[in-house]
Amino acid sequence: MKSCEVELWDCSGDFKFESCWPALMKDCSGVVVVFNPEIPNHIKEIESWHSMFISSQGLQESQCLLVAHHKPGGTAAEGRLALASQLSRLPLIHSDVEEEPEDVRRAFCSYLGKVVNTLSESREREEMSIIT
Repeated sequence: MKSCEVELWDCSGDFKFESCWPALMKDCSGVVVVFNPEIPNHIKEIESWHSMFISSQGLQESQCLLVAHHKPGGTAAEGRLALASQLSRLPLIHSDVEEEPEDVRRAFCSYLGKVVNTLSESREREEMSIIT
């Protein structure tokens, strides 16, 4: 089994660190965007995150994950969110770590598996192109 290295970077939605983004994006293999769907401004902000961290890096949909995190005591409406068209194609999970932490863990593990598969396939294509 091949090993993989996972680094997690927390950007915490703070745009004052925007000058650091190029360093965070270098060799990025996947992006997880966690947001509170109960705050309308968050839904608008993830469009900026999509543009900077996903579109500009040419990541596939399987390399991205949107997590609509519902805080305890909030309105955990898991219905359709009004997301921009480019965001609506990305995998989306609703998280409530107090109610269903195992579901969140399972979804995140599945996401990581997809990222690792995408990287392996890309590496194999690159190796084959060198050989042929």
